Formats: sequence, structure tokens, C-alpha cells
Amino acid sequence: MPLSDKILSFLKKLELRAELPKDVGVMNPFKDEATFSLCKKFYKKYYSDDHPRHLILGINPGRFGGGVTGVPFTDPIRLQVNCGIDNDFSKRQELSSVFIYEMINAYGGPGIFYDRFYISAISPLGFTKNNRNMNYYDDRQLESSIRNFVIDSINRQLEFPVKRDVVFCLGEGKNFTYLSKLNDEQKFFYKIVPLAHPRFIMQYKLKKKEEYIQRYLREMGK
Repeated sequence: MPLSDKILSFLKKLELRAELPKDVGVMNPFKDEATFSLCKKFYKKYYSDDHPRHLILGINPGRFGGGVTGVPFTDPIRLQVNCGIDNDFSKRQELSSVFIYEMINAYGGPGIFYDRFYISAISPLGFTKNNRNMNYYDDRQLESSIRNFVIDSINRQLEFPVKRDVVFCLGEGKNFTYLSKLNDEQKFFYKIVPLAHPRFIMQYKLKKKEEYIQRYLREMGK
């Protein structure tokens, strides 16, 4: 079975069964037929083989990137322009997606990059509160309640052809701390390499964006 089919099966079966804090909602874009159809096109295009990739883990999907398209760090603009997958979604830009695809283009383009890397997240489902994006670590109760879901999701993805010598963690603060503690317990990966989160770079370090792109490339062996 090609990796694309394994990924799509994983995404289709995603379901968070946990007691969440008040007013916290779950985003599961994979239940939307239009979104899942785009996911199929994306993963069939870039992952229809069975050779192993290195895993990149973000935080959780946001409302205007992966929460729309179902593809991590890929807003509707990047999905169409960079990946060649037409879509009818509103062409709203998502900052993290802008950075990621500038980095991917510097790496050699989506074909080369996705041939070597598979992007997911600590929580492959996203969260909202009061109609705004929320990170899993923004609420202690939420962080605690999704623990089993996170462990199960990572373990299920490790059944893919994924290299376990190193994982790249997007987010050098709370996301890295959380993954490090979990990894100490679960022994998912031999080494974790933290990288500044794309949104942090685009919001606070925009003048040094090119330096961050070069760091990504160095760490990823380009």
C-alpha cells in the first residue's frame, strides 16, 4: 500500500474523544467532502510510493491553513499556486503557509521536499475558542485531555514509512517542551530538532526571514 493511502486512511479515521474545556471546539476538516477530496489529490500527487520520510510536527491546524485545506501549513493559495491543485476555497493567505512554501521553494520545490518530508502536527485536529484559533497548550485542561489522542496519533503515523532517527518540531517553546517530555516517556524518536515556528517568524522576525529559511535548510540537510 502506498504511503498516500495510509495517510488518507489515518486522516479519515481521526476522531477526538475527550472532555474538552468549556467553549473549546474541535476542527476536523477531514469530515468535509470537498476538503477530503483535495487531500486525496495532494497526497496522491506527492506520496504515492512507499519510501520513508522524515516527520515534521507542528502544533495543530489553524483555521485558514490546514483547517481549510486539510493539508498542513497549506492555505488555499499555496495549494493552488505551489502544488497545482485547483480549489474553490476563498483565497485567504495564512502567514505560516507563506513561510513554509518559501522554504519549500528554496529547498527545491514541493516535489523534492515532499519526497523527503511528511508534515503533521502534535494534534492533527485543530481547536477554536470564541471563533478564534487556539493551540492545544493554551489551556492546561485541553493539553491534558488530548494526551491519549496525541500519543495514539503519533504511534499510528509511526506505522507509516517514517524515519525515527530525527523529528523536526515547529515551535521552539511550548511545542518543543511538550514533545520532548512525551518523547522521553514514549521513545518515539531518537532526536528532536526544534525550529522556530513559521507564524512566530512572520509576525516577529520578518526582517530575518531569510536567515530562518537558511536554518531550516541546514537542519534538513539541504
